[in-house]
Amino acid sequence: MNENQAKDAFQQALSSYSQDFGTFFLARLLALEVEYDDHTCRVTMPVKDFEFNPQGSLHGGVIATVLDISMGHLINRHVGPGATLDMNVQYLKPARSGQVVATATFIRQGRQICFVRSEMKDADGALIASATSTWKVL
Repeated sequence: MNENQAKDAFQQALSSYSQDFGTFFLARLLALEVEYDDHTCRVTMPVKDFEFNPQGSLHGGVIATVLDISMGHLINRHVGPGATLDMNVQYLKPARSGQVVATATFIRQGRQICFVRSEMKDADGALIASATSTWKVL
């Protein structure tokens, strides 16, 4: 593991975060970039070795976190703040380098409960993981 890269990422996150969507500490630590259009939220993340599992690929917990963040940002943008009630993740392919992009879309958008999906792909467009979730609008 590149310890200097991990230390630099942590220090950069400490110096640049604010407790708000897109800039909270974990989003800064993972160097997330958030983009929206009318119906989606895309979260792009560079893959770094300090995010790896012991097998040398992006940790499933990091993948799930980025998928969850993409869905949470979509909910916040279109409905308001929400909380994940449940999430089901399917892991399909390891990610070891480059950038990954999680794209969230609504399955069904309600006033109190929303159903959302997100897919994470690598730079070649290969599907790494997908998730579906149920959200409570706060």
